[in-house]
Amino acid sequence: MPLHLSVLTIGLVVAGCSATTTPLPGRGTSTEQSGGATAVGGAQTGGGTATGGTGPTSTGGMPGTGGATVGGAPGAGGAATGGAATGGAGTGGAGTGGAAMGGAGSGGVATGGAATGGAGSGGTAAGGAAGNGTAGSGAAGGPDCSTPMPTGGTTTTGTNVNGKADGLNYGIWTNGAGGNITVFTNAHAFSASWDMSKDFLAHVGLDFNTAKAYTAYGAILAQFVESKTGTSGTYSSIGIYGWMHNPCVEWYINEDAFGTLNKRGTATATIDGATYYLATTMTTGTGGANACEAGHTGGWTQMISTRQTARQCGTVTVNDHFAAWAQQGWSLGTLSSVHINVEVGGGTGSIQFPVANVTTTN
Repeated sequence: MPLHLSVLTIGLVVAGCSATTTPLPGRGTSTEQSGGATAVGGAQTGGGTATGGTGPTSTGGMPGTGGATVGGAPGAGGAATGGAATGGAGTGGAGTGGAAMGGAGSGGVATGGAATGGAGSGGTAAGGAAGNGTAGSGAAGGPDCSTPMPTGGTTTTGTNVNGKADGLNYGIWTNGAGGNITVFTNAHAFSASWDMSKDFLAHVGLDFNTAKAYTAYGAILAQFVESKTGTSGTYSSIGIYGWMHNPCVEWYINEDAFGTLNKRGTATATIDGATYYLATTMTTGTGGANACEAGHTGGWTQMISTRQTARQCGTVTVNDHFAAWAQQGWSLGTLSSVHINVEVGGGTGSIQFPVANVTTTN
């Protein structure tokens, strides 16, 4: 799955994401994005606007201490209990140390930080986080960004590997050599390394064995914490990755990279409190036949969301990205896989994910 996108140039085609198919080799002929600044959580200083509630909302948000709330008194330096009233979002945002739903707070999740009926998804910031949910869903809280790597683990090397560990599917794919993945039987975590292995992918997540639309799985949440060293060759992508069938779609949610995130596309969406650039393109390669639905021939579609500000820790509301792509008029297939993923175009480096987990509510 030569990963290079045209748009985002990721052509990762088959890093083992196929739910109902065999290991996913081969990739498309695009060029991946390289990059990644180091902001953890991408936040708005001072709190932003809360949208998505059914009650009165305030646009703009006030950067003061705590921010006024509907149904809760402002807290000095922190979010008041019930910071967002049921049905309506508060004006302002959580106080210093509070985090909106979906972002990893520097001091915890504000009680009631999200309005009922709208997701309070957002990144963390000193002064509060914006409550912004375009699709009405969002993750409460976030992973512990200081989680250490587990010890032990099993390391596998190969060009096309798939397996299962601690209830999650894992895999690696490369069209070169010199790459491996380490997984754990008692932790949703993994690490990977590569040495001039051309296009290399390693991932942990969920493979689905039924042909269902993404909406059948409810809220699809991916949590990750990562750190990286070394180089990634000509491109890199760190984030969430997977496939859809009928039509065949290879998709990416880029949260970080080894260089600067390559933000492509003119359309944008606000998801989990951050701006994402949306792009789509067609690609071809040898791997589509393995990652796409049985009998697929020819090229396939790539859909990409790229975060405006890179981060190394957070919760991604994956289904909100699917909804944003659908709003662009892009045709989505049935969901085949959702993985925490790293893809590089060569180089010599390594990455650690002390947290790498994907869950669904249905």
